[in-house]
Amino acid sequence: MTTYRSLIIDDELLARQAIRTLLKTAPAFEVIDEAANGTEAVLKILQHRPDLVFLDIQMPERDGFEVMKAIWGYHQPIVVFTTAYDQYALQAFEVNAIDYLLKPFNEIRFFQALNRVQERLDQRAQPQVDALMGQLLQEETAPADGSYLRRILVKETGKMCLVDTNAILYFDADGNYITLHTEGKNYLIYESLTNLETRLNPDTFVRIHRSHIVNLDYVTEIEMHFNGEYMVRLRNGQQLKWSRSYRDNLKAFYSRVT
Repeated sequence: MTTYRSLIIDDELLARQAIRTLLKTAPAFEVIDEAANGTEAVLKILQHRPDLVFLDIQMPERDGFEVMKAIWGYHQPIVVFTTAYDQYALQAFEVNAIDYLLKPFNEIRFFQALNRVQERLDQRAQPQVDALMGQLLQEETAPADGSYLRRILVKETGKMCLVDTNAILYFDADGNYITLHTEGKNYLIYESLTNLETRLNPDTFVRIHRSHIVNLDYVTEIEMHFNGEYMVRLRNGQQLKWSRSYRDNLKAFYSRVT
């Protein structure tokens, strides 16, 4: 079984001990070190290059976001933010944290976060499969006739399969991981949304948000809000925000109804 190396960063000793105790019951994870301030955190992350970092936000010398900024160009671990302050939640996800634990958290909430972490790390731990997927994806996205991507290769437990792009309602990005939403099932791939966008037919797939590409075939309603943004309703009832930054892409929708 693969063992993932974890680093605990928090200026409170009791908080570090609590996380260490919980991780002892998770055999896939080992704690390799701890840090009690932001400067020490940067040094230890770059020294150990851990798979997972539990990172407090408010710390002496450097806060958690400053630590992320300092290390991200050199090493990109999976990060779970831990803090007593809920106002940082949105900012945490904007810097690609996989989860946000609000202190005091219980065991159930902790292991919910850890399950997400392990799922993501297990995907990273298969470089040969990922390389093969990348090669096959490239073949799928560059057919001889120059047409757009028709199928996307995804991997599930113990197998790989192809998803027809016509069956995808929308794409939802979290960093370089993208969830493919279909009416029956969701799939996860490792890919840049910006890169994927160039491979999709722009008459059908439209970028509506930095994290979303929507299939116009499934759009049933677009509602304008007073702030210049729109809400998109899909055939399955899902609602997505069409942000002002991508308002120019509305012409693709209007061309279908005029």
